[in-house]
Parts: sequence; structure tokens; C-alpha cells
Amino acid sequence: MPERSGRVPVWARMALPAAVLFVALLVGSGVLHGSSQTNAQRADAIEAVVRCPSCTDVSVAQSEESTALAVRHEIVRQVDAGRSTAQIEATLVSQYGQTILLEPPDTAGFSLIWLIPIILGAAALVGVGLLFWRRTSTFAALRRQQVSEGAP
Repeated sequence: MPERSGRVPVWARMALPAAVLFVALLVGSGVLHGSSQTNAQRADAIEAVVRCPSCTDVSVAQSEESTALAVRHEIVRQVDAGRSTAQIEATLVSQYGQTILLEPPDTAGFSLIWLIPIILGAAALVGVGLLFWRRTSTFAALRRQQVSEGAP
């Protein structure tokens, strides 16, 4: 009978945590949850991200102002009419302006805010690496020169 070394391969040690992580992400993402939202749930979700026109930083879902009630009724009417969330938000933006949305739309410029520091940081690391590489090669050349001249 062959002797077992007792060592587990690296891929086997990584497989179980990877599988657990995959299942946790799958369950947490809601992919397996098959039921769709009702119209009332959709309206509530939209109301939570739409600002009250006469309040400061309060959603129409949280406000009891007459303007908030009017916006809520408009949202419910459009949801019942079968319009998409993007269409409803576009209608509200055209009526009240971009500030009606509590969450600004995702624009291409927003990703630049994150990319520019990453690119600059990578360039700085490359620059420092080149500086150290040049300095090391210069010191090595000087050391070779000293050795060839017979200096200790």
C-alpha cells in the first residue's frame, strides 16, 4: 500500500472556500429569487429615490407635503400604466429637473474620478521603480569599476 504524505494539494485547499464564497454570493445576489415585484413594491422603490420637490433631502416616501403626495400619485399612476423605472425617472426629471433624484444618474465621468488616482498611483510606482533600478545599476557599475581598478 502506498504511503500517504498527508499533504493536501493547493487547489483542494482553495476549492472549498471558493465554493462557499460562490454559493454565498449567488444566494445573496437574489438570482435564485424568482418572484417579481408588485406594482406597489416598484412604486415604493421609486418613491424612495425621488426627492420631495418642496423639502430638503427628503424622499417623497418620507414626506407628507402636498407636492410629495402629488409626485407619489404620479409615480403610482405611471407604474400602473406599465412604464419602466427609467421612463418614470426621465418624466420626473423633465418636469422638476435633475435635482428631483436623490441618487444622481451614473455617468461616464464618475468612473474617471476613480480611474485617475489609480492611473497616477501606478505611474508613480513605475517611476519610483525605474529610479531604484537606475540607481542600483549605477552603483553596480561603480562597484565593478572599483573592483577592476583594484580598490577594496
